[in-house]
Amino acid sequence: MKSILYYFTGTGNSLKIARDLAALLGDTELIPIARVADQQSIAPNAERAGIIFPVYMWGLPLIVANFARKLQVPKSIYVFAIANYGGFPAGTLLQMKDILAASQIILSAGFGIRMPGNYTPLYGAKSPEVQQKLFANENTAIKNIAATVKAGQSAAIYANNPLIDFMFSNFIYKHGSPRIPEGDKTFWVDEKCNSCGICEKACPVRNIKMNDGKPVWLHHCEQCVSCLQWCPQEAIQVGKNTATRKRYHHPDINLQDILDQQKD
Repeated sequence: MKSILYYFTGTGNSLKIARDLAALLGDTELIPIARVADQQSIAPNAERAGIIFPVYMWGLPLIVANFARKLQVPKSIYVFAIANYGGFPAGTLLQMKDILAASQIILSAGFGIRMPGNYTPLYGAKSPEVQQKLFANENTAIKNIAATVKAGQSAAIYANNPLIDFMFSNFIYKHGSPRIPEGDKTFWVDEKCNSCGICEKACPVRNIKMNDGKPVWLHHCEQCVSCLQWCPQEAIQVGKNTATRKRYHHPDINLQDILDQQKD
């Protein structure tokens, strides 16, 4: 039975989850959401379709929400989603359920996996010890998810309690997410920049262009901070506090994996 896993990733967590799940499911195709995001409609040619993504601002990344609205899936296809998060997911997977339901698509299961957070504007990378514990938990979670998906079982949509879901995924996300695309106005580059252009290539939504050897952000940002995390010189900063904070990307994911999201 063929599966398609659509994923969005900035620093590798979602891709790692997708790869681990694919290894257990067999006969699985991995498709970056960034590669198909501009299509008018998206129709998976498989018996199972999974959507794997990070939680941003206690909700769906904007690119993932728009992708979900374009999905065309017959009822015979088993659809599931996996949200990875650094803190808590609130009602992110319920958002996905509602978007799909508007297109008469049933989200049969929604899973949550805690992974190392990567939003350096607010905090630095977790210690290696904490990261390893989270990676071990992800490995266990994937085995359970694979068993559910293989069996085609329905499962509860993972969320927090209704009050938290409302406060964070409805109120904060609703009012904050429209400002995400222009949130890159606080991104800047310091004197360590050597004009390598990796930031431009690593941005999954082509939000960066090099101008006179320096990156310029174009204000359709997803806040994935891929540019900041993959800069080999650690020259990209956000606001005033990132220069001293440790960077993070998943140790099993390399730069080429991130660059491949942009391939046509």
